Amino acid sequence: MKINCIIIDDEPLAINVIKSHLKEIQDIHLVQTFNNAIDGLSFLKENKIDLIFLDINMPLLDGFSFIKSLEEKPLIIITTAHSEFAVESYNLDVLDYLVKPIPFQRFIKSINKVFRTFSTANKTIVTTERPSIFVKIDKKKMKKIYLDEILVIESLKDYLKISTLSNKFIIHQTLSSFTEQLPSNNFIRIHRSYTVAIDKIDTIEGNSVEIGNIRYTIGRSYIDEVKRCILNS
Repeated sequence: MKINCIIIDDEPLAINVIKSHLKEIQDIHLVQTFNNAIDGLSFLKENKIDLIFLDINMPLLDGFSFIKSLEEKPLIIITTAHSEFAVESYNLDVLDYLVKPIPFQRFIKSINKVFRTFSTANKTIVTTERPSIFVKIDKKKMKKIYLDEILVIESLKDYLKISTLSNKFIIHQTLSSFTEQLPSNNFIRIHRSYTVAIDKIDTIEGNSVEIGNIRYTIGRSYIDEVKRCILNS
């Protein structure tokens, strides 16, 4: 799966930040950048693009007017220094709203939304591509992890340990934010320290589940939902 994108922003520094983030991401190809929406609009008349990173406040044509002028709308991620336009942007069905300066971890969350959207919207992608998520495992390296290989995600304060069928990875992220990126029909939070893959649960007994011969405690506030979810699945 190769996703083609463009950046439309009148701030060179903002363009460079997004370009730098994109260099860490596989499967997203930056086709072109534009410093105004008029040029971007002309480009789209002749070229098919899957994703646009779009600023709001720009000369000649602002981001919202640009969106409204599109006949066929790609996925759009707003990139702006102004948080107050979020409600208006979501009324235009944008995929996400990023406030500058854009932290890399927040950027990754948006990118995972992009991958999930394409996986559910395009049947050819569903049949040929296993659902996956990208995580940053060191300062320069992004790692693709297939969702069907994940067993358990464990909180280690500000870090997570992701245990898969064949490996373990330590990443800098909270359990809440990571769990939000996972499909809720496949993963469930069972404790303040654990999110698990539902189909990898071998047994459930009392207030614990067993996955790969390791037993994990279910938190009191989670136990009713966990049992209901597991039994329904």
